[in-house]
Amino acid sequence: MHALGMLQTRTRHQYQGMAPQTLTKILEDDVNLAVWQRQLPVHIADFAQLVLSLNEPLAESLCLELPDEDAEPDLDGLASGLRDLEGFEGFMTDLKWLISAFACLLGARRIGVRLRVLDRAMCPRFHVDHVPVRLITTYAGVGSQWLEEGVMDRAQLGQAHAEPQDAACIRQFGCGDVALLKGEKWHGNEGFGLIHRSPQPAVGVRRLLLTLDWLG
Repeated sequence: MHALGMLQTRTRHQYQGMAPQTLTKILEDDVNLAVWQRQLPVHIADFAQLVLSLNEPLAESLCLELPDEDAEPDLDGLASGLRDLEGFEGFMTDLKWLISAFACLLGARRIGVRLRVLDRAMCPRFHVDHVPVRLITTYAGVGSQWLEEGVMDRAQLGQAHAEPQDAACIRQFGCGDVALLKGEKWHGNEGFGLIHRSPQPAVGVRRLLLTLDWLG
């Protein structure tokens, strides 16, 4: 029985599903990734493409304080330069829903929000995050890449020569997917943060990316 328990602590599993309830899998001890494979509503996908078509920089962040789980996220001022674009209100409603779901699932009261347009890989090497858990979703463009447990030696993280060369070993989130990634600071997940990296977009290709961090 003890040997079985030791074996279970040496591995981590990843779950993907078409329903938002899949995200609750992240609360299980032996899971370090839960992905809701969602299809973006057309009006949100269109808005995201419109943002990229502007060909302008976007890099905004804020730290949200939520007094209780029923509090609506105050996103006033976030992406205010996009306010006049068609679909803005629907997009912000989606952001608020994701933030509220993230807060409710984790009991988070402080959340770091980052909304960015990227034209290059911000973190091009496979790595782990030193946070408890991070939500990543790509509203337009290519999704982030990740590895199943055992594909890469964790001691070699950050070393280009140690990264898998076989494309079949590299997994990728779809555009619209909502992913919860456990990091190294999740209690009991030390040494098992999900290994992932930013994709390298083709020349002229951009991404609209949202990340949420559990800060407390």
